[in-house]
Amino acid sequence: MADLLNTATILALFTFMSSCQSTSDMEEKQLTHDLSYHHDLDNNDNFSPDGRWLVYDTRTDDGGIAESAKIERVNIETGAIEVLYAHKDNNVWGPGAGAVSYSPVENSVVFIHGLLNSSKENPYQQWRRTGVIVKDDNPGTPIYMDARDVTFPFTPGALRGGTHRHEYSGDGQWIGYTYNDAILKALEDSTGVKRNLRTMGVSKNVKAVKVDENGENISGEWFSALVVRVVPEPAPGSDDISQAASDSWVGKKGYQKPDGSWQMARAFLGATRNEKGETVLEVYVVDIPDDITQPGPYGPLEGTATEFPMPPKGTVQRRLTFTAKSGHPGCAGIVRSSPDGKLLSYLAKDEKGIQQIFLISPFGGTPRQLTEHDSNVSGSIRWHPDGQHVSYIHKGSIQICALGDEPFEKRVQVLTAPSTPAPTNMVWSPDGKTIAFNKLVKGEDAQGGSQQVFVKKVTIK
Repeated sequence: MADLLNTATILALFTFMSSCQSTSDMEEKQLTHDLSYHHDLDNNDNFSPDGRWLVYDTRTDDGGIAESAKIERVNIETGAIEVLYAHKDNNVWGPGAGAVSYSPVENSVVFIHGLLNSSKENPYQQWRRTGVIVKDDNPGTPIYMDARDVTFPFTPGALRGGTHRHEYSGDGQWIGYTYNDAILKALEDSTGVKRNLRTMGVSKNVKAVKVDENGENISGEWFSALVVRVVPEPAPGSDDISQAASDSWVGKKGYQKPDGSWQMARAFLGATRNEKGETVLEVYVVDIPDDITQPGPYGPLEGTATEFPMPPKGTVQRRLTFTAKSGHPGCAGIVRSSPDGKLLSYLAKDEKGIQQIFLISPFGGTPRQLTEHDSNVSGSIRWHPDGQHVSYIHKGSIQICALGDEPFEKRVQVLTAPSTPAPTNMVWSPDGKTIAFNKLVKGEDAQGGSQQVFVKKVTIK
C-alpha cells in the first residue's frame, strides 16, 4: 500500500511539473535596471517589427506622463538602451511624452505629446495633448500626426482636444486612440453641465491638415475624425453611451463580412445606463468607412461650439453585449481582437461572480466563456500571434489559454512563476516566442520602486 501511495505521489508530482514545464524554459531576463524612473510599457504595442527592440516611456509616480521627458527603447538581446525622443525643457507640468507604441510594419513609433506651451498655470491635461510619430532612423524629430484646432471656425480633419493610447492598424496606415475635447471641457467648466466625455477617434495617412498654428493649434500630417458618438445622459435601457474607451483594432485588417469584403473596425467598452439609470460597461464595435473625410448625418466632422466633432459618413456603431439584466452586469479590460478579426476578448463575471475571459464575434451573438478559474483573472489580455491562444494575468503569473473544446485544465498553461507584485503590461513579440512585461523592482531600502522591463522566451504547448 505504501508503495502504491509513493508511486501515486511521484506520478502526481511529475504531472504537476510537466504542466508547469514552460515556466522553466528560460529564466526571466531583466532588461532595464535604473530605479530612478519607470520604464513603462503601458499595455501598448511595444515590440519593433523585427522583434529586437522594446519601446517604453519614462513617466513618474507623481507627475505621470506629464513628467515623462523621454521615449526610450531597449534591445532584448544586449540590453542596450537608446533614446528615441527627449524634451530637454520638460517640467512637472509637461509637456510630457508617453504611452508609446511601435508600428507593426515600419520602424517608427507613435506616442502622446503634451502641448509645447504647457505651464504651471496651464499644464498637461487629457484635453491638451496630441499624437507624435518618431522614426527610428531620425530620433528626436517629431512628426505631428493629428492636427489640433481650438479656434473657431474649426477645421475638418483636425480635432480640438487631446488624443491618447495611440495604436497602429495592421497595415500601419491608420492610428486609433481615445479622445477628450477641450472645447466641451471649457463649456462644462462655464455651465456646470457634464460635457467632458471620453470618446474615440482615428487618423488615416491620406493627407495633411493645416491650421493657423499657435501654442494651442497644431498642424498634422494625418487626417483625423471621431468615430464614436457619445451623449452626456444616455437614455436608461438604450444603446446610447456616455463614454467610449478600452479600445483596439478588430483584426490585422478588420473583420471579413459575408460577401468576402473586409471591414475596418474598432472594438471598445461603452458606458450605457440600465433601466435603473446605473452605468454598465458593455462591448461595442464601430465600423469605420475607408473614406473618413465625408461628414455623416449627425453633424460636421469638425464639430461646433457646443457639440463634439461627429463621425464620418458610413460609420456604424453597434452594441454586442447585453449584461445589464444579468446577475453580474458589466464588462471590463481592453477589448482585444484575434488577428483574423473573428473573435473579441474581454473580461466579465461568470455565474459565480468570478471575473473570467469571454469571447464574442464582431457580428454579435452569444458570448463564450474561455477561462474557468476559481478566482478572478486580473487582466492584461493579449492574443498570441497564432490566433489560437489568449494570455492574461492570474494569481500573480502570466498564463495562456488555448481555444477549443478540451477541458479547461488541458487548455491552460502557466508561463511565468507567480510573483508579488504581479507582472503587468504584457506584450508578445511578433513571432510569438517571447513575452515582455513590467515588474515593480524595489531598491535596497525596499521603499517605492519603479517599473522595469523583463522578457522571457516561452514555448506554447
